[in-house]
Amino acid sequence: MATLTVRNLPEEVHCALRVRAAMHGRSTEAEVRYILEATVRPPDRLRMGTALAELGRRAGLTSGDLSAIERRRDKMPAVPLDLE
Repeated sequence: MATLTVRNLPEEVHCALRVRAAMHGRSTEAEVRYILEATVRPPDRLRMGTALAELGRRAGLTSGDLSAIERRRDKMPAVPLDLE
C-alpha cells in the first residue's frame, strides 16, 4: 500500500478530524482513509460494466445477438506500428 504525507494541515482541520474519528470509533488515520476512499470512490459512481449491461438490456440485445457479433468480429491479430 502507498503512504501519503500531508504537510501544512491547519490545526483546526486536524482537530476536526480527531473529533470526527472519535465519533465514528476510528483512529484519525483510519478516518482520513475512509474520507479519501468515500470521496474518490463513491458508492453511487458510474461503473462501466453495469452501464454497458443496462444499455444492452434497454436495446433489447440477447445472447444470440452477442453470438452473431462475435462471429462477425475481425479475428486477425493487430499488427504493431513500425515507428522506425
